[in-house]
Formats: sequence, structure tokens, C-alpha cells
Amino acid sequence: MSHQLTITVHPEKYAICRLDAGTSLPVWASGARFLSVTRTAFELSVVCEDTMVPEAVHAERDRRLLQIEGTLAFSLTGVLASVAEPLAKAEISIFAVSTYDTDYLLVSEKDLHQAMEVLDAAGHAVRQSV
Repeated sequence: MSHQLTITVHPEKYAICRLDAGTSLPVWASGARFLSVTRTAFELSVVCEDTMVPEAVHAERDRRLLQIEGTLAFSLTGVLASVAEPLAKAEISIFAVSTYDTDYLLVSEKDLHQAMEVLDAAGHAVRQSV
């Protein structure tokens, strides 16, 4: 199924952090705009604004957040694939985060312009957040 989505690019820079599995959630892991915390038996991953993360933390930095607009029904299929596939073909790496309502992608700041062009060419409406 092909989807034509509206995707909003947020202005803030984000970091994708990896902490040891047994680590307590750090105080700096916060954010009013976007925060994702995932714990597994092997790691604690935190995605938050780059400015919140101490320099010593193992992190992929300078990432931009792309939000698929609207509330996506659980019965929809192929939504994430409709954005991931064209980006993969353009060799643009993504980090995907899903919430109850929608999906988000993080791309490197250096790849942002190309990612926006690729998504637009794939039929998605890409806009900058204000």
C-alpha cells in the first residue's frame, strides 16, 4: 500500500544515546518536545534534545526529527516502509521511533536536505516546523 504522508521536520537537534542496561534514567534525559526511552535486557536507549546530553555520554548527535503528521490507525500497514524505503535507496540512514499515535524518523543533520528531497520525490509533503 502506498501512502502520501505529511512529514514535519522539527528545528531542534537530537541525540540518540546508548547507556548500559542497568543504568537508571539520568536526570538529563528529559524534554517537553520529544523524548524517547527504551530499555531492553542489553541497553538503555534515550533520544532527547542534543543540548541536554553531557559530552561524555555515548551518543549519535546532530540528528533531526521528522514527524509523520496525524494519528495513524493500528490497522494501517506500510507507513514506515513508505518513508524508509526511498531513504534507504538514497543511502540515508534513519533511526525510527514509533509512539501510540504516529512514527518519527531521525536523520543526520548532514543528510537532512537530501532526505527532504527524497521524501518529496516519493510523494510525501515535507514541511519545516516553526
